[in-house]
Amino acid sequence: MSKKCKHLDQIKITTTDQHVCEDCVKIGDTWVHLRMCMLCGHVGCCDSSKNKHATKHFHQSSHPVMRSVEPGEEWIWCYVDEMIAGAVAA
Repeated sequence: MSKKCKHLDQIKITTTDQHVCEDCVKIGDTWVHLRMCMLCGHVGCCDSSKNKHATKHFHQSSHPVMRSVEPGEEWIWCYVDEMIAGAVAA
């Protein structure tokens, strides 16, 4: 039986108009890709970025579910279950 994420019921926010990593902007740095926390809407940079602000947000907040906000990407990641947990409905 395949493992399923048990955190999708916590999702409160599915979209954002923000297309910058605010934490990188504050320190004058750049990012590679953006990820959005689906509980509070925080947008942070991905783990390919030097600062890894999306993962840092998870460690500070314990918010388990985030999604890519890159054009054409609809996947959802769960930090707790360490798996792609689903996709955002288009």
